[in-house]
Amino acid sequence: MRKLVFASLQVRDLDLSKDFYTTKLGFEILTATPDACIFSYKQGEASFAIRKPLADLEGKELGIGASLWFAIDGDIEHLYQQLVAMEVTFLGSINATPFGRTIIVKDPDGYHLTFLQPN
Repeated sequence: MRKLVFASLQVRDLDLSKDFYTTKLGFEILTATPDACIFSYKQGEASFAIRKPLADLEGKELGIGASLWFAIDGDIEHLYQQLVAMEVTFLGSINATPFGRTIIVKDPDGYHLTFLQPN
């Protein structure tokens, strides 16, 4: 395998998740259908989708073990303050990693999104 070209997350409530990703995180919608929504990040540098479940999710915990990473151009503290104001749920605070400084947020289904200010 060479590279991952796309990711899709199954969500319980498409409208709730669509609102979270656009209103709170500022992602842009590329395409939306009744079953899915494809987002763009940083003017198309990354894209991913959320979609209605392909299988029965009743009683299952989503988001465990999955994390999408997005590099940012700006300052991580500034993004952190913006997301605090939007009442986004964080998993810890700003963290130093070998790759740079990160913050991790949790979406409505428990998926982890890591925002990285690269070294």
